Amino acid sequence: MSLRPTLETRAAVPTLEGAGVKLHRAFGFQDPSELDPFLLFDDFRNERPQDFERGFPWHPHRGIETITYVLSGTVEHGDSLGNVGTLGAGDVQWMTAGSGILHQEMPHGNAQGQMHGFQLWGNLPSAQKMTAPRYQDVTAKDIPVITDDDGSVVKVITGEFWGKTGPVDGIAADPQYLDISVPAGVKKTFKIDTYRRAFAYVFEGAAAFADASKPSGVLLEKEVGGEEVNIRDLSGDRTLIRFGTGDEVTLQAGPEGVRFLLISGAPIDEPVAWHGPIVMNTQDELRQAMRDLNNGTFIKPAH
Repeated sequence: MSLRPTLETRAAVPTLEGAGVKLHRAFGFQDPSELDPFLLFDDFRNERPQDFERGFPWHPHRGIETITYVLSGTVEHGDSLGNVGTLGAGDVQWMTAGSGILHQEMPHGNAQGQMHGFQLWGNLPSAQKMTAPRYQDVTAKDIPVITDDDGSVVKVITGEFWGKTGPVDGIAADPQYLDISVPAGVKKTFKIDTYRRAFAYVFEGAAAFADASKPSGVLLEKEVGGEEVNIRDLSGDRTLIRFGTGDEVTLQAGPEGVRFLLISGAPIDEPVAWHGPIVMNTQDELRQAMRDLNNGTFIKPAH
């Protein structure tokens, strides 16, 4: 077994999206090869309705899949195909935009006014860019939950893990999407297929993610008393950890435990031409998408 090295640890960046939704972006609109097949990851956890209630009004997508995971509050969605629905706490929606869809996502807070959730964009290979759009809506009760002897808990949203298979299937990137909680002080190793690109995103507590060359913890530069010093540190809330090649990830949970997403997928290794919510392989395909939007042919008839 080989430990995956930690290539990078970075904080998610405050960003404004939609009609004025405050969120934190862990990655996106940068180098698409970095975490291929994944393009973007947004953390839209907010405590105040005014920070999210204007939502994400009608907008197009083509050439990608979007994965929305709601922790608290709800998200009402509707699209140009006439689909409507509501995602509640613990629910997941996997939308394959394919050849093109127009949709809207309108978040609402829980009884305390909180709206917590994540959205991940997955790329589609060229052969599936123009496939028919489809949805997979999964309720919380259909997501397998595994509790290990040491108290660690894993929710398997997609892929196979510890003998369980997540309910979302038929996804181009063949991803593994896990929601993992590890109790305080527990050291834990999770296996990941060697050939997948992988990242973790911490959203509760903190943990030290071991590195292949520094197995006692990730070495970070911090400014202390006006000087930069190297210390072994815990990766805390809203931290992205990007891993290199290997077949396992090891961490030790901090004094309050840790909860994080562990996500991996098979690289597509194709050219990427990207403009906003439309991701194709060439600039010509992007220009065609813009023409389709302008002349009313963006939504393709069902076959």
